[in-house]
Amino acid sequence: MTPGGRIFEDRRAAGTALAKALLGYKDRHPIVLALPRGGVPVGYAVAEALEAPLDVLIVRKIGAPGYEELGIGALVEGDPPQVVLNEDVMAAVAPSGAYLETERMHQIAEMERRRALYRDDRPLPPLAGRTVILVDDGIATGGTVRAALKGLSAAGAAAVVLAVPVAPADVLKSLRPLADAVICLDTPQPFSSVGEHYVRFPQTSDEEVIALLAAARAHRAGGSTP
Repeated sequence: MTPGGRIFEDRRAAGTALAKALLGYKDRHPIVLALPRGGVPVGYAVAEALEAPLDVLIVRKIGAPGYEELGIGALVEGDPPQVVLNEDVMAAVAPSGAYLETERMHQIAEMERRRALYRDDRPLPPLAGRTVILVDDGIATGGTVRAALKGLSAAGAAAVVLAVPVAPADVLKSLRPLADAVICLDTPQPFSSVGEHYVRFPQTSDEEVIALLAAARAHRAGGSTP
């Protein structure tokens, strides 16, 4: 069954379409932060159109004891990393302080591994006073995006813009209070999955993320793009 709503050819095409809706932010000299891995091809097209720097924002979910898929919170990259807890799930699960600290250290280690992989251990660029455009390839439940928005606000960004090609309307509504602006090209009803709104939606590899980040840096330095 073909889903209702807009269909994008691939993530790069979705990013090109999203960039047109974001052109008004070009004069603010924003920084584009993509959620890896699938958000990076989308973010690359946005950053290219806005002539903005592109980087990743690494967010690691903290799972509940015995139920790792149930997120009790997340660790958001920063200096220091921000722990963002889901108070409703916390109240229901009531994990111990020792469990939370163990999970925090585990996710910090994984965050550092990914930072080394994607950025050669470079820290996240300073965000204080900047307009930040947070990009993903779509939103399903919104847990990761919610944590990311809270983390960016804590990092002192002057304005945070959430930009995605597709998302459920109810989830998007719940996220709006956490961002200064929300740009979403389509909110189909009913909503089943992000992948249904793409013709091609393969898993984005670490290698592609690394290549796109390098290409974005080269482009801003006057080099060529892939």
